[in-house]
This record gives sequence, C-alpha cells and structure tokens, in this order.
Amino acid sequence: MHTPSILIDVLIFLLAAVVVVPVFRRLKTSAILGYLAAGMIIGPHGFSLIGDTDSAHTLAEFGVVFLLFMIGLELSLERLFKMRNFVFGLGAMQVLVTGTIIAIIAIAVGVDSKAAVIIASALALSSTAFVLQLLIDRGERATNFGYATFAILLLQDLAVVPLLIMVTTLSQEGTSFIAAFGLSMLQAGVALVVTIWVGRKLFKPVFHLISAARSSELFVAMTLLSVLGMGWLLSLTGLSMALGAFLAGLLLGETEYRHQIEADVKPFRGLLLGLFFMTIGMSIDIGFIFENALVILLITVAVIFGKALITALLCRLFSIPSSTAVKAGLTLAQGGEFGFVLFGAAGALGLVPSNLVQIFLAVIAISMAVTPGLVLLGDRLSKFFEARENTSGGAMDPQIAHTENHVLIAGFGRVGQTISKVLMDGGIPYIAIDADHKRVAECHSKDMPVYFGNAYQLSVLEAAGARNAAAIVVTLDQPAATIRIVAELRKNCPDLKIFVRARDMKHLTALKTEGATATVPETAEASLQLGAIVMNDLGISEDLSASIVQAYRDNDYELLEDIVGQNR
Repeated sequence: MHTPSILIDVLIFLLAAVVVVPVFRRLKTSAILGYLAAGMIIGPHGFSLIGDTDSAHTLAEFGVVFLLFMIGLELSLERLFKMRNFVFGLGAMQVLVTGTIIAIIAIAVGVDSKAAVIIASALALSSTAFVLQLLIDRGERATNFGYATFAILLLQDLAVVPLLIMVTTLSQEGTSFIAAFGLSMLQAGVALVVTIWVGRKLFKPVFHLISAARSSELFVAMTLLSVLGMGWLLSLTGLSMALGAFLAGLLLGETEYRHQIEADVKPFRGLLLGLFFMTIGMSIDIGFIFENALVILLITVAVIFGKALITALLCRLFSIPSSTAVKAGLTLAQGGEFGFVLFGAAGALGLVPSNLVQIFLAVIAISMAVTPGLVLLGDRLSKFFEARENTSGGAMDPQIAHTENHVLIAGFGRVGQTISKVLMDGGIPYIAIDADHKRVAECHSKDMPVYFGNAYQLSVLEAAGARNAAAIVVTLDQPAATIRIVAELRKNCPDLKIFVRARDMKHLTALKTEGATATVPETAEASLQLGAIVMNDLGISEDLSASIVQAYRDNDYELLEDIVGQNR
C-alpha cells in the first residue's frame, strides 16, 4: 500500500518536535527555540528530511491565526482602559521610537525604505510568550517591573494586527509607507467596528445555546467555527485571517465563556504554532549564517543593547524608578515570535531580500536564546540602582495587585456563593468558574466575576489565573474528581494555597494526602454547628459550647473520625 507523502511529512514533523523540543525545555529555554532548531535539522538546509512543504505551510498559517485569537481573548476593553496610560503611552512610545531609530539606521546603510520599515517593525517587538513565562516562573507578574513589562508587551501584541495589514499593503505596487500605514489603520478600524457590532449581537446568544446543550464537543466545535469563520469572512474583504481571529478573540474575551474557550483552544494553538516555528526553522540557511556569523553577531548585540537602552530611558520618562527601568529594558531586549511572522510574510511577498531575512531570523533567534542571561544581568543592575535610590521595585500598586492576587473559586453553587460574599465583605477580589450556564449568565448580568467553564479541568483553572491567584477554593461536588484536580493543582502550582470542601472524613483524608492546604468536611461542620445550637438552647453557655466545637476543629475533626470508625 502506498503511504501518502503528507503523512510521512507529518510523522517527521512530530518526531522532530518530540525529540528536539524537550531538550531545549530541559535547558530551561523557550520551546520556540526548540521548534526552530527542529525545523533547521529536518529542513532543506539540514538533513533534507522534508520534501514538499506546501501542506505544512498551510497548517502553519493556522498557528498564527490561533495565536492572534488567543491574544484577542486575553485582552478586554476594561483591562485596556485600566492600563491605558502605560499601554498607549509607554508601550506606544517604545514601538514607535525603537522602530523609527532602526528604520533610519537601515535606510542609512542602503536598505530599501519598504524593507527598512518592515525590519524596524519586526525588531521593535519582543517575545510575549518568552517574557510572560519568565515573569510567571519568577513570580514577578504582580510587581511594578512586571506591570511595566506587561504593558509594553500588550501594546506590541496590539500593534501586530495593523503591522500584518501594512505588510500586505506594501506589497502592492506604487504604495508608499505613509499610504500603507494609513490604509492599514483605516481597514483595521472599520473591521473592528463592524465585527464588534455583529459579534456582540451574535456570539453571546449562540454560545449560550451551545453551553445549554452541555456537550463539550459542540462547545469546542463552536469555538473553532468562531475562529476560522471570522478569519474567513475577513479574508473575503481583503484583510488577513489573523485579523479576523484576533477580533473573534476580542469579542469572546468579553463574555463569561472566555476561560473555557481558552482552555479548549490552547492545544490547537500550541501544536499549530509549533508547526509554524518549525517551518520558519526550515527556511533558515545554517551555512549562510556561519558565513555571516560576525555580521549577525554584531547586529544582535546592537539590537539587544539598543532596545534595552531605549526602553529603559522611556520607562524613566514615565517616572518609573531606574532599578525597574533597567530591568525592564534588558528583559524586553530580544526579538519576538511576531518578528518571525513579519519576516516570513515579507520574505514570501519579496519585500525584504532573502539574505536579509536569513540574517534577521538568526538575530531574533539568538537574542531570544540569551534572554535568561539578560534577565540575570537586569537583576544585578536593578539591585545596584535600588541601593542608590533607596527604593524597591517589588511593591505593586494595590489597584494593579487587585487584578492579580485574587481568590479563584472552583464551583459557584451555594457554598461558592457564600464564600464569595465573605470575600467581598473582606475586600478580597475573586474569580469564579462554574458549569451551570444559567447561573453564570445571571451572575454576569449582575457584573459578578463568574465565568463558564469545567472547573474539573486544570487548563480552565489556569486560564482563570490559578498560577497568579492568592488562593483557590474548591467547592465541587464529585469527590473523586475533586481529589484529582487538587493533585494536579499541587503538582503544577506548588506554592498555591488550596482550600477544599470535603464530602466526609474519608474525602478529607484523601484531599490532605494530595496536598490540600486546608479542608472542611461539609457534613461534620454542619453537624458541629447544629450541635452547638442544641447545647445553647438546652442551657449550656455559648462559651462552653464554642470551646467544645473548637476542640473538634483544632484536631482537624479527628475525634469525629474516631466516632465514625467505631460505628462502621
């Protein structure tokens, strides 16, 4: 039987990914670099294991589509409004100033103006995936440094959509940069207004009907239909599928279904985006890079320290302390994944000569590879400036911390709702996940932070911010599934405080074994409270009844377990 060549190509792609990428992860570097290396090994400039890659390139384009969708999903108009000064001030200045300086230098050394603009745009961007993961791993998302860094990355992500449109527009003969940029902004603006109006009328009621069917397969199918359908509609107007996917994400990010959608799409995005970076790696000519190693190294050093200096100075302009500004500059000094996207698109359209594409792909890859070292350098310089300024970059503005150090409530039934009221009375923010679409819709109509999702899925809880939460309260009904999710949370979020409602004493013991911080057996606690009420009504003093009840609590209900054991 003849084996289709596309199947062989897919098998080679998957084999290269599962062999090479884990090596890079063990080296504590980005998986993106692993995918690039895998592509270089199997590509025409490596061992030439892949022949016709048209099918692979088609699939890889969907990786960019899903990446833009996830960026739109993670944004919200409310979030942008709260961070508007830093996002549209500091972030916009970073992209414009960095891009302008790089473009001037490129034109000065003889690069065509269109190519110079694309090169400048691509190199001005940093790696959102790389930097955000570093912030999470180091626990720095909720610091002044993390806030400033995230604001700049947010603006860069927003800038990708008009930049992609600009690249397409520049490919048209006789189009100037100013005309291309103006047209791209106009197209993006019109598309944004129209799709937001249509999407708000359509998406929410449709997802409401789908969630009512309680079919996870239908929910995933509707999510994929939204992403690809919106992308296809925008492509019919001459815009990119990526823009349509971004707008779909932006709209769905405003709904109560965003966390479940994010969890469902994440596997598709990861696999297809990995394929995209592998196809980029396949286009990198290793021999050419070795021949031009000195030039590439010099450009890489210039880009890294140039971007670091510009970003740090702009941070100081926005009254950010020098200790934080220097650290942010070095952390954002690398090129990013969207640089690969822009160079790939520009190279395919012939806007940037292939030799320059090769050079700058290598520059981005090398700059990403040295980012961990740059972060360590930033730490040392930050401490030096802190000592001189007598300030600390660790404390975060309470208003910003409010969105990070929340309590995540898994299950919003009667227990979850009671807990939310207690937390709100104490001024502690929360986010709740529940699978009852009617309950979620009712809470959402009251502006309560309750979202639709399967709280038994770790990916849904992570999408709702489990890694950044101050604590999680698990109030779910199914004992076995609750034990499993607590075990997964403890394994993946080792520092997270996990509070759990237990069904009974046996359930409590199992939860503690799996790493729950504290557990409360529902039946035991209700019985103790009822017993206290009976004692008080029969003349026992409240102090005595309270001390009796507290004795059981202080022993983690072990005395109650003994009673149960004697009657088995």
